[in-house]
Amino acid sequence: MEYIDLRSDTVTKPTPEMREAMAEAEVGDDVYRDDPTVNKLETIAAEKLGKEAGIFVPSGTMGNLLALLVHCQRGDEVILGNQSHIYLNEAGGMSALGGIHPNPIPNQKDGTLAVEDIIASIRDSEDVHQPITKLICLENTQNICGGIPLTVEYTKQIGDLARKYHLAFHIDGARIFNAAVAQNVDVKDLVAPADSVMFCLSKGLASPIGSMLVGTEKFVARARHLRKMLGGGMRQVGVIAAAGLISLEKMTLRLGDDHKHAKQLADGLCTIPGIVVDEDSPKTNMIYFNLAKGVKVTSQQIGERMKEAGILVDAYHPSRFRLVTHYWVDDDAVEKSISAFKKIMQ
Repeated sequence: MEYIDLRSDTVTKPTPEMREAMAEAEVGDDVYRDDPTVNKLETIAAEKLGKEAGIFVPSGTMGNLLALLVHCQRGDEVILGNQSHIYLNEAGGMSALGGIHPNPIPNQKDGTLAVEDIIASIRDSEDVHQPITKLICLENTQNICGGIPLTVEYTKQIGDLARKYHLAFHIDGARIFNAAVAQNVDVKDLVAPADSVMFCLSKGLASPIGSMLVGTEKFVARARHLRKMLGGGMRQVGVIAAAGLISLEKMTLRLGDDHKHAKQLADGLCTIPGIVVDEDSPKTNMIYFNLAKGVKVTSQQIGERMKEAGILVDAYHPSRFRLVTHYWVDDDAVEKSISAFKKIMQ
């Protein structure tokens, strides 16, 4: 059965154009830096985000870990959100592999970290009892808070704060192009204050694999060395980098369709008794909603019945859902999903 898959935008399969480009890609050994397709992808990625250089990595998790390892030494501390992907969903790599101490502070409802909380969390570097604060991390869009895009103004404020306190600033921009499209701003402006940025090719941009890490030439040179250490030095990787070029050149231009479909889906769900869509959801391509009190069916049971109807949903909490739209979710898929939810809830 061909499912409508709303679990995540990580489920996207390469488009026919991507498959053709992958089959015809010019390749070389990327560890030797002679894969022309990868070199082109890294150059374009850096240019699109207004940074000096870029490096292709197998996953966003590795990209974020590389950034932390470049910015911090063992025993240093990073300030980040308690709802951030780096803190919750990257297997504790910063601590296990980098010896880096996380200092999580509350994400606000809008996905931001309160400036006063950040300032209060910066350690006194002269106190020998404390780890040394070296880095601030933001996530844009902020997934768990609802796929919320952080603004240019807020990001600049954090960049100014980081410079004032002599800290590095990294953005986990797994869905940074969604954030730019949602606010109708240039992605360069969203990341200008950051020393480094990671973004994924394999989510809304529909590549089958890969993420990019961008920053200064010096930063990327060190990240390249650490990538090899972590086992991320790949060989004829132009085969998948070819899909990434299409992601950057074409898929970034159509993300508004995903946001439109998310809004259509959320509007339909709002009409179904027993479903309570989060206020102001969606902001981008993610819809979060709860089951109303008194509803006797669980999210797991709903997930099973949706699967029987040919639709996959992320039922990871007894009464809460996250649905994500992407390239392979069209108007027809949205209508079928609304109808299936309505039938099950009735």
